[in-house]
Amino acid sequence: MTFGFDDSTQKFIATEPVGRSGEKSEEKVWEAVKETFNLRECIAYWQYPIFSRTGESRKEPDILIVDRELGIIVIEVKSITINQILSVNGHQWELKDFYTTHISPYKQAENQLYSILGYCDREEIIRRQVQGKAIVALPSITKAQWQSSGFDRLPNCPPIIFKDQLGKSSLLKGIEQTSPVTPGQTLNHEQWEVLLAVVGGTSVLRKPPRELEPSVKSTQTRSGVLNILRERLYELDAQQVHIGISIPPGAQRIRGIAGSGKTVLLCQKAAHMHLKHPDWDIALVFFTRSLYGQIEGLVDKWMRRFSCGELGYKDNEQVKSKLRILHAWGANQRPGFYRTLCEAHNLRPLIVRDTDYKKPNEGLADICKRLLLNDDVQKIKPMFDAVLIDEGQDLVVDAEELKYENNQVIYWLAYQSLRGCDPKHPEQRRLIWAYDEAQSLDALKIPSAPQLFASNPELKRLVTGIHKGGIKKSEVMHRCYRTPGVILTTAHAIGMGLMRTEGMLQGLTDANNWRAIGYKVEGDFRKKNSTIKLYRPLNNSPNPTPDLWSEDVIKFQTYNSRQQELTALANNIKYNIQKDGLMPSREILVIVLGSAKEAMDLENHIGGFLMEQGVNIFIASAKGLNQLNPKYPNSNPDSFWYPGGVTISRIHRAKGNEADMVYVVGLDHIAKNESDIQLRNQLFVALTRSRGWVTISGVGNYPMYQEMQQVIKNCTQVSEYTNNDNIAEKCIKLNWFLSAFGESIFVI
Repeated sequence: MTFGFDDSTQKFIATEPVGRSGEKSEEKVWEAVKETFNLRECIAYWQYPIFSRTGESRKEPDILIVDRELGIIVIEVKSITINQILSVNGHQWELKDFYTTHISPYKQAENQLYSILGYCDREEIIRRQVQGKAIVALPSITKAQWQSSGFDRLPNCPPIIFKDQLGKSSLLKGIEQTSPVTPGQTLNHEQWEVLLAVVGGTSVLRKPPRELEPSVKSTQTRSGVLNILRERLYELDAQQVHIGISIPPGAQRIRGIAGSGKTVLLCQKAAHMHLKHPDWDIALVFFTRSLYGQIEGLVDKWMRRFSCGELGYKDNEQVKSKLRILHAWGANQRPGFYRTLCEAHNLRPLIVRDTDYKKPNEGLADICKRLLLNDDVQKIKPMFDAVLIDEGQDLVVDAEELKYENNQVIYWLAYQSLRGCDPKHPEQRRLIWAYDEAQSLDALKIPSAPQLFASNPELKRLVTGIHKGGIKKSEVMHRCYRTPGVILTTAHAIGMGLMRTEGMLQGLTDANNWRAIGYKVEGDFRKKNSTIKLYRPLNNSPNPTPDLWSEDVIKFQTYNSRQQELTALANNIKYNIQKDGLMPSREILVIVLGSAKEAMDLENHIGGFLMEQGVNIFIASAKGLNQLNPKYPNSNPDSFWYPGGVTISRIHRAKGNEADMVYVVGLDHIAKNESDIQLRNQLFVALTRSRGWVTISGVGNYPMYQEMQQVIKNCTQVSEYTNNDNIAEKCIKLNWFLSAFGESIFVI
């Protein structure tokens, strides 16, 4: 079974609910495909998102089957009766009593097939090796009816699956006997994995290898390791495919572990929505301003992928008018979600200085609540067909006075801005939010439906169960692709305080929740004075950097003075650039910990010191290199990277970004007040920015340093976990003693 497939039903992916009005015949063909291919090594899609131009519109394949033995099969379904066909002239069919008078179903399927094969041919290992077939399905016409009309004797009669050929054996036989459009062969294991990855779209995320100097090509250098990784395709993860291309007929919650790809999937989903429904008004909302470039880039990549390179997002004002990428707040030069709603209701948008709340999420909640309470706003106008929210954990607040009728105000505003999508269930609106509860820097509550909509009983189960058509209302993503497993487990353990002498501070105290984020659990959480054993299977953290690198990927160093700490930092960065061959920008990141003032002072101190050592730096939100303490108007809050400079960032701007080599500086700012949950969360977020290596440093001597050393020692041990089926798998093991549990535990 291919990596990521938990059961056979995951092989069949419906991008939208099947069986809507007018699709009953198409549903018959899809159900026949599912029954026929259930036990085969394959994956199949209902309305796979590859949009080829058909006249003035774009059309995706009705059914795509990718089978290891049979190759790629595109089936175009036409729900017409024999009496609706006036003539068949080559590939052109003339119809009556249909939504159009002329169709070219086989040519359409063939064009879509060639588009998919074009992506396959970009990978050398499967170039011209994949067989391709294009077929027309007519589920309302029998073979005898077709023959009695004489259509089978016409030249260029396409391969057709008829109404009486939808049985399990007859359907498979019909497909097997269809002449291929392109020849191919049965694929070996490696070729099959690459084909699945290509069809799953993972090639969109791959970075091209860099030309390296001979001295840095080996796996003894970090750039050598990165080039090996760049030559690989991500393996197919069926759950990610389901989430990324499905368009639910209502609300959906995506809970994902840090680095699981939530942002990528929301961008993919938004791009697919627009191409499938270009008339929809869609908002893709996020919280961290420095993510503008990343999100716009991802949406652009997915749109080009789905449209075969014909349509992008950047510099396309027509697309931008319907698919709007919006910071939650907005600014003068950047329309945000709140600002957009204010303008729609003819209100002046409030700005940062109009609120007394200092935390960004609380300030935003304050002005959103004032919008809802404004006397000139009787009711929020529905203006979107879908609202997708990234970083959902940052849009909740703890303070009761910032809620609206006991609802989380920003989510309530988003919900009210949506048009209904199901007349039979008016409560269902396409509000889709993604979150990681461990990454919130300013709140302890998590965005579950009961928490968001506490005053509305009909909304408390908004994301419970499955939508009609099989799309899940709630998804939990437990695989982390970004951060190596040893770093991720360290981040969880230190962020929650699992090994504190005084007891755990916050986090998961239920076995099911640990399993949901990818851990195996031994022990009973109900018993005090017992040991819980947590195992993280390496399959759930598939980043291979620790296997390719001969040293530890996580290091912790303490120093007697800040001067010593920054001297070591400068030397390490110079080594990374000169010996490892890393690029200063996007591959190296320095994250500064501490309270707002502490972090700002240290950020500038680090910047000045590195400049003195000959290292070009970029302070996140500056306008250029080597600019310290950027402030308005000489700042750009949307910028995080700058060519040629090592980015230095405080934690709030770093969230959502990532780099290969991450330096986390100023642990002493956390250690001197280690019981502060928000400060602990800073450390979790900082560690999970790493795609490969992380070095943590601090000055002085604090009890938390011993905790850090103990956590790293535990989390770098790989052992075997044997499940109930007596199958052993390699895991990172973490023993957790529960005797110190106290009232400070934060229970989710």
